[in-house]
Amino acid sequence: MPDLSMSFVNPRLLDDVSFHPCVRLKRWEMEKVLSFVPPDGNFVLMSYHISAQNQVAIPVYVRAMINFKDGQGRVDITVGPKQTLGKTVDNVVITIPMPKEVSGVSMTTSVGSYSFDPISKVLKWDIGKILPLKIPTMRGTCTLPADSKYRDAHPTIHVDFKIMQLAVSGLKVNRLDMYNENYKPFKGVKYITKAGNFQART
Repeated sequence: MPDLSMSFVNPRLLDDVSFHPCVRLKRWEMEKVLSFVPPDGNFVLMSYHISAQNQVAIPVYVRAMINFKDGQGRVDITVGPKQTLGKTVDNVVITIPMPKEVSGVSMTTSVGSYSFDPISKVLKWDIGKILPLKIPTMRGTCTLPADSKYRDAHPTIHVDFKIMQLAVSGLKVNRLDMYNENYKPFKGVKYITKAGNFQART
């Protein structure tokens, strides 16, 4: 069975760490080295938070204006990359739960396509990849009942995205060593940043 040891360039970033049962905790506590015999199949080796002293730069910005007045709503949203170190922001999807009074929408997008579910009242904008020279925008109107005086809604915008070969946490693997095997393995590290519960307020 292979026996692995992994070290990080900057382990002090890690806070509130939890490990898979295969990790030898004493070595981590003493040396900040992950020592383990991996189980069969895919598994989560560790999960962590970044300590409060280390600010994480959010790699995507959202500028949004959504308002409702005199039986009509207006939407103006711009999405773009921010501090991605030249990496491409991909699989971008904007989801907006609209007020139940909204019966329809009419949008124009510079990138991607939109859809509106009249049952769930969810407006979804599927952007895909953000290209540096073509910043995505979506503008348009929402339809409300003619006698509606609804104007108090401030929908929350949910943002999904993925960035390959970038870890916004700043955590970097220093080295990975393998013991108890005679062959020479291929060793590589793949960084992926995915949006978790990323929301923008309007």
